[in-house]
Amino acid sequence: MARLQTPQTLANVGEFTVSELSQALKRTVEDTYGHVRVRGEITGFRGPHSSGHCYFALKDEGAKIEAVIWKGVAGRMRFKPQEGLEVIATGKLTTYPGSSKYQIVIEALEPAGVGALMALMEERKKKLAAEGLFDEARKQLLPWLPEVIGVVTSPTGAVIRDILHRLEDRFPRRVLVWPVRVQGEGSAEQIAAAIRGFNELSPDGPIPQPDLLIVARGGGSLEDLWSFNEEIVVRAAADSMIPLISAVGHETDVTLIDFAADKRAPTPTAAAEMAVPVRAELFVEVGGLARRMLSSWQRCQDFRRNELRAAARALPGASDLLAIPRQRLDNAAASLPRALRANTHAHHRRFAAAAAGMTLKVLRAQVAHSAHRLDSAGTQLQRCARATLRHRRERFEGLAVRLQASKLANQQAQRMRIAREQERLQRLAERARRALITLLERRQARVDATGKLLTALSYRGVLARGFALVRDADGRSVHAAASVAAGARLSVEFADGRVAVTADGDSGSPAEATKPAAAPAKPAKRPASPAGQGSLF
Repeated sequence: MARLQTPQTLANVGEFTVSELSQALKRTVEDTYGHVRVRGEITGFRGPHSSGHCYFALKDEGAKIEAVIWKGVAGRMRFKPQEGLEVIATGKLTTYPGSSKYQIVIEALEPAGVGALMALMEERKKKLAAEGLFDEARKQLLPWLPEVIGVVTSPTGAVIRDILHRLEDRFPRRVLVWPVRVQGEGSAEQIAAAIRGFNELSPDGPIPQPDLLIVARGGGSLEDLWSFNEEIVVRAAADSMIPLISAVGHETDVTLIDFAADKRAPTPTAAAEMAVPVRAELFVEVGGLARRMLSSWQRCQDFRRNELRAAARALPGASDLLAIPRQRLDNAAASLPRALRANTHAHHRRFAAAAAGMTLKVLRAQVAHSAHRLDSAGTQLQRCARATLRHRRERFEGLAVRLQASKLANQQAQRMRIAREQERLQRLAERARRALITLLERRQARVDATGKLLTALSYRGVLARGFALVRDADGRSVHAAASVAAGARLSVEFADGRVAVTADGDSGSPAEATKPAAAPAKPAKRPASPAGQGSLF
């Protein structure tokens, strides 16, 4: 039985202050446990404190422990704490002397299993869908044949090589690669910055703005693909003014960027196939359309030609059309002399009647009346002229003011238009220069390839290896000895020139030529060759 300690005995025990005892407990807890991993459910989390620190607790079925994440650590965490989420926390166990309790200072936080990640992903998906980021009305149509394609992916993986190889096979296009990390700490911020960076490029800048974006990554686990479920990446994809294709993981992998993108591809290779059509198929289709157009035009011309011939057969002849007008012309020519005489008598009677009333007195009265009317009209004309002149002067002064203002405005507008046209002309000249350089390079490559092929197929290469080309007197090549008669004039071409020779005769059948000689015979003395003639042997 333990012996009870008396107050006199306890009086000899050393004394501690509250601070000393708290510090001793703190050192004991920290030295005994150090770094630990604790699994539990987050409770009491209300977001970061005004100081930037995060305070909450971890609990399970039977206990609860206080937890804290300092401001610097919380800013670097890829996974943020949320109320009710089961997590695995890594940190140091310590005490808080101010309230006599122990707590864990968390340095790393991760979800407890795939189930927690899926729950977090579903919750985030509902939140972003409620904001309308996944609506079909926001999605843009992909360009049919983009000039420039931007790719956001890792520069060291196989994904970028697959995309470039597929684009080269289908329809080569200019590709701009924005290298990013596709997993790990800071990868989500880099991906979002790359998407926004492509959108901020100027179409006329030194680095042109892409017509299409591809965000790609190879397959992996849900944890590896989690960067593409981050809210910052999804919002950047939804806000992109450039059509965007999501090609993350394999066909069975689903991330939140797939819902915000304008098009989802099951694999990065499929994204390259969606981006551009097949060039060979386009050539075939264009050729078929051209043939159909030519055939349609020919059929239309044949139809019009047949219609013209049918109309020509249905029209009456020129003699039939002119028969009635000729008869009317003959009748008019026969009645013309009588009509002229009758018209002359009628005008003579009218002249005589008018001359009877034109006496000298009447003419003077008419002249006086006309003079009076002329004076009145002259006076009125002067007044009208002065009024008209004054009105015109006022009108011209107003028009001059308006014309001056319009002239200045028109000059400014024309200067601006000329400046815009100059800029456009410079852009077109630059494009034409690049196109000309590309065309010249392609033509030079074709010329070089054709020259190499011509050199490889030329018979002069065979001559350089020790062979000779035999031609007859007409310049035709000789392929068999049987076609050469005795005394025929031949021309033998070597690699370094030609030699004229004369055939001596048949050297024997091929069978005899192949038999071994019994003994070497003494060569017969050959006649001297004519001057200027070479020897074939």
